[in-house]
Amino acid sequence: MNYYLSKLMTYHLVHQMEREGFSIQKIAEHLDMNWRTAKRLLQLSEQHYLIDLEQIQGRKRSLDSYEEFVKDKLVVYPGTPAAQMHDWLKEHHQEFPEISQKTVFNFVQAVRAKYNIPKTQQIRDYASVPELPYGLQAQVDFGFYNMQTTLGKTKKVQFFTFVLSRSRYKFIHFSDSPFTTTMVINAHELAFAAVCGCPSEIVYDQDRLFMVAENFGDLILTAGFRSYVAQSSFVTYFCRKADPESKGKVENVVKYVKQNFLYKRSFKDLDTLNMEAKAWLLRTANALEHGTTKKIPTAEFQIEKEFLHSWCPVILEPEAYAVYAVHKDNKISYKSNIYSLPLGTYKGKGTKILLKVTLEQLIIMNQKEEELCRHEICRLKGQKILSRDHGRDKETAITEMMNEFSDLMENKLQALNWVMQIKDHKPRYIRDQLQLLTATVIKLEPHLASQALNYACQHHIISATDFKAITEALKREQVKAELPPPIIIQLNPLNGESRKISDIIPDQSDLLTYDTYFSG
Repeated sequence: MNYYLSKLMTYHLVHQMEREGFSIQKIAEHLDMNWRTAKRLLQLSEQHYLIDLEQIQGRKRSLDSYEEFVKDKLVVYPGTPAAQMHDWLKEHHQEFPEISQKTVFNFVQAVRAKYNIPKTQQIRDYASVPELPYGLQAQVDFGFYNMQTTLGKTKKVQFFTFVLSRSRYKFIHFSDSPFTTTMVINAHELAFAAVCGCPSEIVYDQDRLFMVAENFGDLILTAGFRSYVAQSSFVTYFCRKADPESKGKVENVVKYVKQNFLYKRSFKDLDTLNMEAKAWLLRTANALEHGTTKKIPTAEFQIEKEFLHSWCPVILEPEAYAVYAVHKDNKISYKSNIYSLPLGTYKGKGTKILLKVTLEQLIIMNQKEEELCRHEICRLKGQKILSRDHGRDKETAITEMMNEFSDLMENKLQALNWVMQIKDHKPRYIRDQLQLLTATVIKLEPHLASQALNYACQHHIISATDFKAITEALKREQVKAELPPPIIIQLNPLNGESRKISDIIPDQSDLLTYDTYFSG
């Protein structure tokens, strides 16, 4: 229905309801309009209202003078968005007024409607693909997700996904740092170990971890990945650039991981996350019926694994890192720039560090290949890239936090030895662990904290989150114990003198007495 007829029908409906006895307020509420609009329509005759409609239809718009320009562009380029048309109008007409983007959008839409120029969209044709033979293909992709830590902070994790195309058997592996080529190769090895074999072909995106350039079809792989493929029994197939839909099976797995496994899950540490992922694969991802094949991936995998190539672990050469000398002020020089190091890195003359260079970052490690810090690579020269965090003595601060926690406990030596075990087990998260422990113990009574610590030590529990769970259980038990004993009310129809009453012998009447009464 066009604008003119719609307005005219509304006018007649308002007058009809008025003749039926409805008030102006009721008419406005029924037709979802302002009461003043309803009142104005009732005051107008049909002839005057038609004149008003014609004046509204013929009202001049601020962009009418640009109608021919917009129409010509839309005829040639029907898919042009309003934002692009706005730019063209400003580019070709110096006098174009300062107006909002919404005004241009509405004008472009009006021109499309007037001249019947719909916005065209490229629609991709899809065809059903037959199921591939067993053991022929696997697909690989990456995903990332922002998780909440147990302390309420945000932690970004990345994950490697691998799926066998026929059986839909899945494998995932998580990392809390960006994947490097070496980490990707290791993830492949873990996936092959999980499926006890290797497919004939693996499908990939054109990711920088695998490829340097497309080179018009002559794909140039990164040195590390090229060496790995040469030693393996699979061939690679790379999707065309910006065409992820050609590997839809693994794209669905990435979405499945995000919406099922990771949804509302808390991040404790990386090892725990990978163990939880393995358990999820066993109980859910590979155990439930697949929505497309209507078959269980685990059952199908039992067939497919017989068709996989035998897999032999590839022995990777240890990655060679560049060695750099540490300046006495805890800095290194790299490509004419200065990068800071954590306080205490310099141990005297001859102190060296190992430097790993990625596309965007410098990863600085000690001689044991333990990461010290990271810096974004600066493309300029003569710059100082300093981290304020490196000016603090972290080791001293951690020691102080450990002592602060142990001071809260009755057995300080036991507490200190226990947090040392946590530090050895989770060195990267020791600060978070200590913060949670301290916050938990401060709210506890001393004897409850000691009971929780004794339980953790006896059962070899070395986790702040588990310690907190133990304290919650102990508090619930204490509340139960402090509840008064239940009062049992015994219902007895007799009062406290039940013995006396029960011993009373009621009077007895002679039956002859009743005979005398009735006979008389």
